[in-house]
Amino acid sequence: MLIAVCGYLVFEFGRIQADYSIVDALQERRQFEVRIEDLQAEIKSLREQIVLLETHREIDREAYREVEDSLMSLQAKIQEQSDAIAFYRGIVSPADGNSGLRVQDLKLSRSSAERVYNVRLVLVQSLQHDRKVSGDVNLTVEGTQDGMAMSYPYAELLPEETAGNWAFSFRYFQDFEREIVLPDGFTPERINIEVRSTTRSISSIEESFSWDSRLG
Repeated sequence: MLIAVCGYLVFEFGRIQADYSIVDALQERRQFEVRIEDLQAEIKSLREQIVLLETHREIDREAYREVEDSLMSLQAKIQEQSDAIAFYRGIVSPADGNSGLRVQDLKLSRSSAERVYNVRLVLVQSLQHDRKVSGDVNLTVEGTQDGMAMSYPYAELLPEETAGNWAFSFRYFQDFEREIVLPDGFTPERINIEVRSTTRSISSIEESFSWDSRLG
């Protein structure tokens, strides 16, 4: 009898302990579920913040690009206006104070065809503009060919069926566009410009430039 009673009491005690463990486990599980829900809500919030930040970043990038484009455009306009001011100052009031003919600008650029170059020449008459100045231009390119010094006049550099005369007549300035073809094996080093005036009291001029310094 005593053994049976003790066995029953042990059984009941074990069941009670088991019930308590189950309750604790259920409570702990619920706590984990609540924590998981909180973390999932936090993850969702963080993802929304990431999307918002990425959107703001794209907007900022676009705004930066627009500002940069505007700045570059303004700088280009300023440079263009500065060049125009310098150009007209060279006609009206040159820095050296000398009057007469001068080469205001000379630029070289490669053409789409091999060994063909475009020549842009701007001539001006400084200070005195009471009459036109007339004459012609002679161009010479110096360099090396097959290891030997060589010089080619304008007439030998012209494309086929191109007139060899280069005449000018102006009061303030004149802008020219010409095309030259360099011979095979020739490496240009200098380009010489001779502006020959046929107008009385206006002197002819000669100027020499490094080929590379004028090649754009």
